[in-house]
Amino acid sequence: MRRIFRHDSHEMLDDLGNTPDELEGHHEFETTGPRPSPGFASPELFLNRELSLLEFNRRVLAQALDDRIPLLERLKFLTISSTNLDEFFEVRKASHQERSTHGSSMTEIDGRSTRQVLTDIGLGARTLVADQYRALNEVLLPELEKENIRILRRDVWTEEQAEWISTYFRRQVEPILTPVGLDPSHPFPKILNKSLNFIVLVNGDDAFGRETGIAVVQVPRALPRLIALPRTITGDDMAWVMLSSVVHAHIATLFPGMEVLGCHQFRVTRNSELWVDDEEVENILEALEGELPERKYAEAVRLEVASDCPDEVSTFLLKRFELPEDDLYRVDGPVNLGRLGVLHGMADRPDLKYPPFTARFPRQLARTEDPFEAIRQADIVLHHPYESFAPVVDLIRRAASDPDVLAIKQTLYRTDKNSPIVSALVEAAENGKQVTTVVELRARFDEAENIDLATQLQDVGAQVVYGVVGYKTHAKMTLIVRREPDGLVRYVHMSSGNYHAGTARAYTDVGLLTADEAIADDVHHLFHRLTGLGAMQPLRKLLDAPFTLRHEMRELIAQEAVNARAGKPARIIAKMNALTEQRTIRSLYEASQAGVQIDLIIRGACCLRPGVPGVSDNIRVRSVLGRFLEHSRLVFFEAGGDRLLFASSADWMSRNLYRRVETCFPIEDLSIKDRLIAEDLEIYLGDDVAAWDLESGGSYHRTGGSVDPQVELLKRIASVPEPDKVDLEGGGRRHELRPA
Repeated sequence: MRRIFRHDSHEMLDDLGNTPDELEGHHEFETTGPRPSPGFASPELFLNRELSLLEFNRRVLAQALDDRIPLLERLKFLTISSTNLDEFFEVRKASHQERSTHGSSMTEIDGRSTRQVLTDIGLGARTLVADQYRALNEVLLPELEKENIRILRRDVWTEEQAEWISTYFRRQVEPILTPVGLDPSHPFPKILNKSLNFIVLVNGDDAFGRETGIAVVQVPRALPRLIALPRTITGDDMAWVMLSSVVHAHIATLFPGMEVLGCHQFRVTRNSELWVDDEEVENILEALEGELPERKYAEAVRLEVASDCPDEVSTFLLKRFELPEDDLYRVDGPVNLGRLGVLHGMADRPDLKYPPFTARFPRQLARTEDPFEAIRQADIVLHHPYESFAPVVDLIRRAASDPDVLAIKQTLYRTDKNSPIVSALVEAAENGKQVTTVVELRARFDEAENIDLATQLQDVGAQVVYGVVGYKTHAKMTLIVRREPDGLVRYVHMSSGNYHAGTARAYTDVGLLTADEAIADDVHHLFHRLTGLGAMQPLRKLLDAPFTLRHEMRELIAQEAVNARAGKPARIIAKMNALTEQRTIRSLYEASQAGVQIDLIIRGACCLRPGVPGVSDNIRVRSVLGRFLEHSRLVFFEAGGDRLLFASSADWMSRNLYRRVETCFPIEDLSIKDRLIAEDLEIYLGDDVAAWDLESGGSYHRTGGSVDPQVELLKRIASVPEPDKVDLEGGGRRHELRPA
């Protein structure tokens, strides 16, 4: 039977419904793992993923109101909260809306129906949006103004400022705008996803005698959304105007001889998933290239309008986008808060930003000019961003020019637009190396960039494959094969993060450089599995999805329960971005019931409900937010005193464990193991100012700590000047959002 599934629809299915048990027997190679007690399957024991994600964005917004954080960084947190919510609508809400439209009866992990989830999403998102705009208007803009940083509304422009802005509009903006009057010859235009638009109400006859009354003005994305005013007309202030204000103020010039009765900005958010028939297409790259343009005009999932937009206008727009009233959001300010994020870079106020730092270069590599020799002598761990990502880039560059290097193999999920790693791979191919890259074309929102880099690599003769049909390749690994006096030696880099030099300075991640023969052999087999054909071969040290990872993790959890029942020390610490996979959660409940002390550091969505009497009394869930995005995935097991530590590319989500190619690698060097346990796990479980603890009901509360672990790690590992004005030792007041 021919199966047509939406790009990522299998992931949506796994994460939205109670499907893991059904999927458990999907592969012929499945082994029998520990099956948690069916008593832990009750919906009351689980939290809803979508509502948990909204809670995460509420925690991000709270960072914008914490005045221990530099002011421009707080504005940045507000914009992150807004752009996160955009993606939530494009992906999560869109998937539920699609299921509801097609009459799906699938229930959530917590027993909610699709319709209930949509209702709850609407309530939670509406409250969050209202709080975002109150944070902007009542807190951040007034505080920025105190620092002589101003975003000027139209009603406060001086005559001189208004004249400069009018000239700017005539020269830089008006020539690009194309107003469309609506009539039978000019139907309602196609509106680009998340673009800035105006609906304009006009009165009077035009040159052709038409009197339609309604026009639409679309603002191209090529225009900057924030425009700096010259100091000659602002005095001591650094001042900007929003492009939306500039267009609004001059909208009448687009309709000469007509009376403008109203002008209202609006923005529509669309479903951003892609349709791909994996069984029918012959070339997934060509299929995605054909689908990407359609994403911009897919089904609408949300309409945002200015708060003063009349009901008849918003109703008209809802009808055009085929949306119900519940999907209308009125906002008190620009319809896209994310656009304010550029102010962070434009404002020359280092005192209102996080202090700069210099990442440490590992000592083993700093002492030698030969990275291969250093890696052969001992494993090297890289704890980003406190330690530099440069050794990874340098290693691949060195391999590209080293005459003894014969082959380089690498997975690429996300990378920089002008990636130094891709440039090194291009050089390697041009130098005659055997270069093989597994490029994941379907990395959400990076599809176009990955198509470009795949084409770039193919053009120089690199062998490029796109992974396995039906499975995203999310593993992060590099294999370098080098001819040395004693034969071929393989060098490996594995990581919890992407090959992206930019995010390596903004995300916490763990990378391992090793020449361990067993790990290199495992990585060799994994690349063969991704590029060729053949039955699954057992790995010696690595765990991988969709094969062994979930079973081995559950086995290790179960063994901790056995140890606890036997009176032995039993402890689990797991850190990751999300925990939503039902059977793993049930295994943790069983371990908790046996007396295992479990600490979970889950940055984002968590479906596990802690603190349930008799079930999860021994489980604590903590979310950490700070300057850096906590992205590393580490799992520690006491293991009867053996103290096992694993780093992984995978979260404990159904999509990662069942429908992605993932890797999980052991940290075996004792000194490295102890260091990572201290630096990336235990430090977050103490007196942590950046932490939020999850309550049994699904809400989070601040821990009230006084130590910022990320600041502490910067002091310990990297080089950073002492902050002048930021109080990181506690005592700083926080603004509280009033209930909507």
